Amino acid sequence: MDKIRIIIADDSDFVRDGMKIILDVDDDFEVLGTAATGREAIELAEKEAPDIFLMDIQMPEMDGIEATKQIVERGLGKVLILTTFDDDELVRQALKNGAKGYLIKNHTPEHLKQMIKSVYYGTGVMDANVLETLAGSTPAAITAGSAAAGFDASDYSPRELEIIRAVAEGLSNKEIANKLFISEGTVKNYITGILAKEGLSHRTALAVYYLTGKK
Repeated sequence: MDKIRIIIADDSDFVRDGMKIILDVDDDFEVLGTAATGREAIELAEKEAPDIFLMDIQMPEMDGIEATKQIVERGLGKVLILTTFDDDELVRQALKNGAKGYLIKNHTPEHLKQMIKSVYYGTGVMDANVLETLAGSTPAAITAGSAAAGFDASDYSPRELEIIRAVAEGLSNKEIANKLFISEGTVKNYITGILAKEGLSHRTALAVYYLTGKK
């Protein structure tokens, strides 16, 4: 396959350099460059045409939230947010601006690579630990598929609710298909319809809405 072209935006030299080293040794990825601010990331993207941005939230000059908004509006690439455990409200804002997912900075190299690939191939991704923080829930509550009080389930069929719960558990389309004994294409069609009904742009936002009651 073609290499996945990446720009890393983070104001920490340690984070930028570490991720670049991790990705440069893998033939599936090409790091086009690194940036210390959101503005630098956008300027670099205008020259290099990346597929994916690894985007920190808190940076000088232009933060990751505003940078994500401009990147999505201008069609410069897909954004995967880098976050810490205390960024939950900022994560919500970034998702609202069109980010395709988020991950904790203390990930393993293989987890980072897998999440980048998921976003590249069109699947929104979420780190389970961040999801728990956003939902104010325990892992057990997420596994049980408990919807927040603000989530309106009245417009959905039992099958649609099963799909939504599975998305909130962080399952991929393939995993949902296996769990519910339906095809991946059917799962994709369900999710597309649900997102359109709620006016949401991606599955990560749907999971947050289901677990927090907030869009």
